[in-house]
Amino acid sequence: MVSETRTDKDTPKARGLPLVAVLLTLTAVSGLIDAVTYLGIGRIFTANMTGNVVVLGFAAAGAPGFSVPHAATSLGTYLAGAVTGGRIAVWMGEGSRRSWTRVTLAVEAALMGAASVVAYISPGHARTAYALIVLTALAMGLRNATVRRLGVPDLTTTVLTMTLTGLAAESRVGGGSGTRSAHRAGAVVSMLAGAVLGAWLVIHHGLAIPLLVGALTTAALAATASAH
Repeated sequence: MVSETRTDKDTPKARGLPLVAVLLTLTAVSGLIDAVTYLGIGRIFTANMTGNVVVLGFAAAGAPGFSVPHAATSLGTYLAGAVTGGRIAVWMGEGSRRSWTRVTLAVEAALMGAASVVAYISPGHARTAYALIVLTALAMGLRNATVRRLGVPDLTTTVLTMTLTGLAAESRVGGGSGTRSAHRAGAVVSMLAGAVLGAWLVIHHGLAIPLLVGALTTAALAATASAH
């Protein structure tokens, strides 16, 4: 007689790329996006809001090379994206978690794809900077609202301060068990790798190519992610 009990690996939410791998890849995409906006637009973050709030403070104080309109646009649009992500979570949260995750990733990919098209069509135009800020900040806010609801420890995809703190303070050297050290170290390496790739692409190929890489990577995750 065949048992009717299914293991976790057999459930619909477990089918596809494991969530940890998805979040680590998204962390690399965050590094790439911030390389585009900080190096390509000019000292502005759209994924790392901790850094962006500090940048806004620098700009407000009149520090050269920083823009209050750019920083404020990024912060405001990010919050709008997070509100949208929260509403999607409420709307789809009662259904399949895998479907909800894939929908938000697909929207993120579409926004980054649109940013790539804008950067390709109108490089260097003053309005292009604002378009890229709006599109990427909206995508990052939407994604982070989703990641927050998923609640995977130490894999926020955009912020590493507490991840690094946990890596050190809860390591065996710090008197802890070090049980989540692999995830934490993976997040740091992923962010670094994404930033290196993003910076290299911006320096040698402009803004459209790294944005396209981010869009295609996220689209691939949208098609393959599980919620397990």
